[in-house]
Order: sequence, then structure tokens, then C-alpha cells
Amino acid sequence: MGACHAVSVSLTINGTRHDIASDLDTPLVYVLRDELKLKGTKFGCGLEQCGACAVMVEGKAVLSCVTPVEVFDGKEITTIEGIAETEIGQRVQRAFVEETAAQCGYCTPGLVVAAVALLENTPTPDSETTKRALTPHLCRCGSHPRVLKAIKRATTT
Repeated sequence: MGACHAVSVSLTINGTRHDIASDLDTPLVYVLRDELKLKGTKFGCGLEQCGACAVMVEGKAVLSCVTPVEVFDGKEITTIEGIAETEIGQRVQRAFVEETAAQCGYCTPGLVVAAVALLENTPTPDSETTKRALTPHLCRCGSHPRVLKAIKRATTT
């Protein structure tokens, strides 16, 4: 096994700059959870197939469980903890509660992040656009129809 190489990166997370020294191949999700103690971003599959690890990177939903932290150097990142700082984030969170769009809740942070990114870029998406935006997100509890209703509610609120 080869030696790990350290990398220094500067990340702006939820409006606060963080200078991080980490192993070259450390995925962003581990930096968020283990180094910065931002536990809202979940580790699910580790293969970018479930969406639990979604964060917003410069306004776009991005999965963070595989991509090394160095790729995010100098980027503006918003985690689920920072979502409520925006009016759209507040609307989405309120709509998720009103539509009871969470059951077990494990996938919810990633879904909320994806919904906020969608609405920031497409304020009134049609149902197909919404479904495409949620494609990488799995909900094993079956609340996906309520998630779709919540996003629709957030567009009209």
C-alpha cells in the first residue's frame, strides 16, 4: 500500500472559511463529518448512488462521499446545516415538515439540499425536472411521493 499524501485546501462552508489539512484521497463527507463536526451530511452507500451525502457546491447539488476534498479547494459549499440561512432553504424545510416528507429521515438532508439547489436554479420546475434533480437520491421508506409534493409546495409558497 502506497503512502498517503497530505493536501491543504481552503473551503468556505456555510459562509465560514476553513483551512483543512487532509489526506489527498479523503472524500469531502469525511472532512465535513469528522473534522468540522457537521453531522447533517450523511454517509450512505459510499458509491454516489444514494444521495445521502449531498451538499451544495456553488449552487449545485453535489454528492460528497467519493470525490476527494482537494477538488473542492476554493469552493463555496453549503451543507444541510447552512440551508436555513436562505429564504428558499427555509421554504423547502417548512414544506418538508408540512408534507411529512421524512419517515426515517436518513435521506432527508440530501433531498433537502437537492431541492434547494433545484429551486435556486429553476424556481418553478415541472415534475420531470424535479424528478431528474432527485434521480441520485434513494428513499427506502417510501416517502418519495411526499418529497415531490413538498418541493411543489416550496415553489408556490
